Amino acid sequence: MQSQTLELRDIHPSVAPDLWPPAVGWWWLAAAIGLLMGLLWWRARRRRRYRQALLQLFDEALANAADNPAKVAAISGLLRRAARRHGNVADTLEGEAWLALLNQDLADAPFAGELAVLLQQGGFRPEVDEQQLQVLQQVAKRRFLLWMGARP
Repeated sequence: MQSQTLELRDIHPSVAPDLWPPAVGWWWLAAAIGLLMGLLWWRARRRRRYRQALLQLFDEALANAADNPAKVAAISGLLRRAARRHGNVADTLEGEAWLALLNQDLADAPFAGELAVLLQQGGFRPEVDEQQLQVLQQVAKRRFLLWMGARP
């Protein structure tokens, strides 16, 4: 018998797959990430536009007021309108109950003392101090934005 010698060769690894084009799963993942990024951008844009519209509404209401007492009355009216979103009967509250609702969830309780008196009686005064009005306007704008669902 003839001796048969086997010719042994090294095992060659197969060729590595190319990186491009990626597999279908990677395309789906890229599409999902793109869709998620688009939704987050759209939501942030929508919130920003909503906040800007609320600020414009607030500022226009004050700009249309004839004098400082009318501005205080406009601020009070805007807060009452925003209170309707907060609770069913929130806009009908008066006195201390109204002030307690305004101070609710605010750590510094800004609607107290002089600001509380200004908000309640300022619309009926012949004159209102400009500095007090500016402070009231800032505090009321913050409360208005919170109740309307926008971040201040």
